[in-house]
Amino acid sequence: MGFLEEGRPLIQDFVTPEIRSIDVRLTAVEKRLEGLGRKVDNIQTALEARMERNHHQVMDALHRMENYSQILERLARVKSKLQNVA
Repeated sequence: MGFLEEGRPLIQDFVTPEIRSIDVRLTAVEKRLEGLGRKVDNIQTALEARMERNHHQVMDALHRMENYSQILERLARVKSKLQNVA
């Protein structure tokens, strides 16, 4: 009997179950990573939506400030004209 014939039962008895065990653990890790990937995607989507809302709020505030500034300028011109008339 050659070395391979003698070693085959050894491989079947010890190595094959280990390989199966490693495969099961690897499958579990892959599933967990997929779940974490979905969580990350959900968090990213929520953050993007929040950033978009914040951007719109900031832009609205800037427009209000611009309008306020324009109103102040107009009031200053009116005040100046009133002072010149008086």
